[in-house]
Amino acid sequence: ASPHPDIFRVSNDESEGCTNVGRTGWHIDGTFQAMPFKYQTMHFHAVCAGGETWFVPLKEFYELQDEETRQRWDRYWFVAGDRELAHPLVYQHPSRGDVSMMFHCGDHFCAGWDVDDESPDTARRQPAGQLRPRAVQQELSERLFDAVDKVGVKMQWEVGDFAINDNLGNCHYAAPGTQNDRRQSGLRILHRTTIAGEELPTKADGRKSYRRQI
Repeated sequence: ASPHPDIFRVSNDESEGCTNVGRTGWHIDGTFQAMPFKYQTMHFHAVCAGGETWFVPLKEFYELQDEETRQRWDRYWFVAGDRELAHPLVYQHPSRGDVSMMFHCGDHFCAGWDVDDESPDTARRQPAGQLRPRAVQQELSERLFDAVDKVGVKMQWEVGDFAINDNLGNCHYAAPGTQNDRRQSGLRILHRTTIAGEELPTKADGRKSYRRQI
């Protein structure tokens, strides 16, 4: 059991903690909130063979893309699973001021994508269409799996490791080995906490995450 209500206990054994966490796809945490989490902490009390966490820095990931892809992505808005909230896929990191991205590639975390019109004045753009969830999630996933070996890291944890992750600057993914059978690979226990966000995601042209009319 978790030692505190604010600590999320994760494991590869359901008797020890929540299982299959982070396995649905590349993501940042808290996309269901108007102000997603700023940071997450990760403290490993036990590790299993193959239990890596993969990270990709989103500024560098965006910069890997060609200009056509960047311009297209700049028109997309991630619609959270409840369909009420939309975040810009491409926006400004709130503390660094450079480019970052916001998404969740898990099936139940994304309800679709609002797509801006093509007005040359980006600040005046309005959502003019929609895409199904997988239309963009699949593209992002394929490019992230390619990018992790170029600009990311596949973190191999050791017992006692403690990490503070910039949740708004890095996306992450729990590798398949995180759910290896403990009888063959050992027990995995992660204690995770999150630090509340303080700002609405905001694009370079000043537009912010918004509540959708449904």
